[in-house]
Amino acid sequence: MSITTTTSDLWVRRYHPRPDAAVRLVCFPHAGSSAPYYVPVSANAGPGVDVLSLQYPGRQERRNEPLIDDIGELAAQACEAILPWLDRPFALFGHSMGATVAFEVARRLTAQGREPMHLFASGRRAPSRLRDENVHRRDDAGIIAEMKSLSGTDTRVFDDEDLLQSVLPIVRNDYKAAETYVYTPGAPLRCPVTAFTGHDDPKVSVEEADAWREHTTGPTVLHVYDGGHFFLTQHASAVIAVVTGSLALAAV
Repeated sequence: MSITTTTSDLWVRRYHPRPDAAVRLVCFPHAGSSAPYYVPVSANAGPGVDVLSLQYPGRQERRNEPLIDDIGELAAQACEAILPWLDRPFALFGHSMGATVAFEVARRLTAQGREPMHLFASGRRAPSRLRDENVHRRDDAGIIAEMKSLSGTDTRVFDDEDLLQSVLPIVRNDYKAAETYVYTPGAPLRCPVTAFTGHDDPKVSVEEADAWREHTTGPTVLHVYDGGHFFLTQHASAVIAVVTGSLALAAV
């Protein structure tokens, strides 16, 4: 398959191309993160899944582009970027803020008649479960404290002042997007939804994760793992197995 769309070139990273795969899995990074976060997923998804990892504006090779601090706008642009790749059954996976972006992309695509075969929502409460959070309004020290508390950032970042100063605006921007997101009620999805959460995640309770079932008429499954907000790091193999197993069954 030849993809020539400029927008797609900016957004889509394909670390282990599998052009003959039956299914495409589009992955959405969490706040402050970037496309390479999903390299392990891409490497271990197996021959049946072609993994696309999205690169949001304002980071790494897109660092000169303006950041997007609104989930709706981020989803709209991401939706446009992946359209050329939806030539076969596809699923969406997002962690934390990425799960909300993936949900909004799924809503937009479903409205266009391009329904995902599955939505995987990791480390994020259901869209209908709101919290009053304002981390993005903290000073730099407050945001650094938040990053450290979640244990999802390479500790070497905190020892490199230049790198830290380049990362902080991205983290602040993404927290603003996640914390100011307001769910707009609408038609539920029809695809299956699988939610993943850490038992001790301070950002998501088990009840808030289980509430994803309110957003689809399809079947919903919740997997709870030991660990906090970045349980995904500890349980990557188990989560990838669930994802690939679900997609294999659906593709039969």
